[in-house]
Amino acid sequence: MSSNLNYTQTGDYLLPNLTLNQPRKPLGKYGRLRRTYLMNHRPVLYNTMLLSGSLYPHLMEVEQTAESQMQQTMKQLLKQNPAPDKEQNQMAWVQHMNSLKAQAEELVLTELI
Repeated sequence: MSSNLNYTQTGDYLLPNLTLNQPRKPLGKYGRLRRTYLMNHRPVLYNTMLLSGSLYPHLMEVEQTAESQMQQTMKQLLKQNPAPDKEQNQMAWVQHMNSLKAQAEELVLTELI
């Protein structure tokens, strides 16, 4: 078996020059939450995915799915519970929208993360 690895000598040791081929797009909130969940509750799965290179694509997929589900859930909740007029009562509008966002986020977190 031949290996095409390059090594760097550090003290008495030869260490392989390894790089991860991952896109540089940073993870969003839901991708980071999923990564933390996997690290704390499913360490074997986390390490397997990390070593096989499938962790970052999985986290990006979870991020995109969670974002789209958040948007859809917010639209549905806004249809069911219309917000007060933003121009006349800004604080009530902000309070209402924050409440809807918290409800949608709770649904997404329990289902996906």
